[in-house]
Amino acid sequence: MPKDQVQRYAESLERTIQQNYYSLKESVENFRELCFLVTPERGVPQDIIIEIRQLYKEIQNRLTEIKAIQQLLQGKYRQYYHRNPLRDREIIEFGFLAKNLYSKVEYTLMQKQAMAKRREETSKAESRGIPFQWFRSRDHQVLFLRNLRLLKELTHEETPPEGGQERREIMEEGSRGLTLFAIQGETNLINDIYLRARLREYDVIERFSKDELHGLFTHLKEVSSQEEEELLRRFIGEEEFKKLKCLLLRVRSLKGLKEDLMEEVKLTLERMARGEIKTLLL
Repeated sequence: MPKDQVQRYAESLERTIQQNYYSLKESVENFRELCFLVTPERGVPQDIIIEIRQLYKEIQNRLTEIKAIQQLLQGKYRQYYHRNPLRDREIIEFGFLAKNLYSKVEYTLMQKQAMAKRREETSKAESRGIPFQWFRSRDHQVLFLRNLRLLKELTHEETPPEGGQERREIMEEGSRGLTLFAIQGETNLINDIYLRARLREYDVIERFSKDELHGLFTHLKEVSSQEEEELLRRFIGEEEFKKLKCLLLRVRSLKGLKEDLMEEVKLTLERMARGEIKTLLL
C-alpha cells in the first residue's frame, strides 16, 4: 500500500475514534439519567430497565471498538498516530462511570426483587395462618390479616399475667379490635349500598357476591355490641335495613377463626329473617 494511502487509512481510523468519543459522551449522559430513575423506593417500568441494559451494551461495544482501533494505530500505524491524552482519559472515565452506574442498577433491582419475594412469602405465611378467605380481593385479605396480627399483638400486651377478674369484665363490656360483617339482600339493594358506602379510614367493604357484601370494622377504641349494631345501621340506612340480613362477627380471639367458619356464616344467614341483625362472638 502506497505511503499516502496508509496515512489516509490511519487518519480514517483516528476519525472513527473521535466519532465514537462524541457518541460515547452523549450515550453516557443519557445512561446516567436513566440509571438515576432506579431506586429502591420507586417503581420502574420494565421498558426503562430494558433501555438501560441495551444502552450499557452499546456503550461497551463502542469502548471495545475504540480500544481495538487504538491498539491497531499504536502497532501497525504507529508513525501516523497522534495520541490525545485528554480524550483517552475521558474515554476511560466513561467506561468506569458506566460500569459503576450499571452495577448499582443491577444491585438495586436485585434488592427490589428480594423485597418483593419476602412480601410474597410473608403474605403466603399469613394466609396459611387463617384457614378461610373472608375477602375475595387479595389486597383486602392482606389488610385483614395485617389487622389480625396487630390485634394479636395488642391482646398479648393487654392480657394480665394471671388473667384477673378486672380483665374479664372489660372483655365482657367491650373490645378493641375487629368486627367482620356480612350483609345479604337483593342484588339492586346490595349495589346501592356498595356504591354509596362511606367507611372510616381503617374499615373495608367488598362485593363478595351479587347478593352479599363482606366488610371489616376496625375499632381503635373499646366498643360494645350495641354500638357496633348502631354503626352498621347508620352505614346501611334504616329503610334498607328492614330488607336485609346483617351478620356481625366480633373477633375476640384468633382461636375463633376456625376452618368451618365460612360454612357457619352461610348457614346462619340462611336461617335469618330480613331485617334481622345477629352478632356472633369469635
